[in-house]
Amino acid sequence: MQSKIISTYNFEILDEIITQQGIRPLSLNPNRNLITSFREIGDLITENTCHSKIIDCMSQTLEKIIRSQLVNFPENIFWDFDLMVFSMLEQALIAEDGAIIFLESFGRKIELLMDMFGCRGEIRFRYVHDFMYGFDWARWVKKDPENRSNIKPFSLIFLDYLLAKGKEILNSISIDDKRYHHISSRSFRNAFCFPRDPKDEYRLLTYLADYGLIPVHAWNWNAEPIWNKPFDEIREQVCLKNRNL
Repeated sequence: MQSKIISTYNFEILDEIITQQGIRPLSLNPNRNLITSFREIGDLITENTCHSKIIDCMSQTLEKIIRSQLVNFPENIFWDFDLMVFSMLEQALIAEDGAIIFLESFGRKIELLMDMFGCRGEIRFRYVHDFMYGFDWARWVKKDPENRSNIKPFSLIFLDYLLAKGKEILNSISIDDKRYHHISSRSFRNAFCFPRDPKDEYRLLTYLADYGLIPVHAWNWNAEPIWNKPFDEIREQVCLKNRNL
C-alpha cells in the first residue's frame, strides 16, 4: 500500500508541473474539456503492473517528456497523454528484463524529437498535435501499408523515422529550401496551406475530433489507431471550406 501511495504521488507531481506553468491542459476528447490527470493515469498504470521499478521509471520518463514539451512547445493546446502512456507501459512489459532500458530509450528519443522540432531549434513547429494525434504516423503508414500498418504510433521504429525526418528537414533549412526555409526565431513554421494560429488550430481539431476524424485518439487508453482514411485531405478541406468553424 505504501509503495502505491508513493507511486501515485509521483504522478500527481506531473499534474503540478503543468499547472505551475499556467497551462490549462485541454483534451480533444469530445466528452470532456480537460485531459485525464496524471494522477488518474498513475492509477491505471498501477492497476496493470505492480513492478515498482517500471512504475517509478514511467513517472520519471514522463516528467522529462512533459518538461521538454513545456520548453519546446509552450503554445501547445491539447495535452492528451493516455495512449502514449499505455503504449509505453505495453512495450515495457513486453520487453520484460529490458523494460527499464526501453523506457529510458523511449524518453531520450521523445526529448530529442521535442528539441529538434520545437521552438528553440531551426524547425520551430508550434504544436505536438500532428505527432500525438497521429497525423504524422497515418501519413507514414499510408506510404507503405504492407510493411507499416502493424507498427504503432508510439513505437521506437516510428520515433526513429521521425528523428531521421527531422534531420532531413534541418538539411533542407540549411540550404533554404522552398518548403523548409529559414524563418525568424520569433515565428513558427507552418508547412501546410491552411492557417494554424491557436484559434484556428483549436476550432479545426475539436471539429475533427467531434466527427471521429483524428487518426490517434490519444485521450483513450484503449484506442485503436486508424491510418486508412485521407486524414490530411480531410483536415485541409474542412479548414479551407469552413473558415468560420
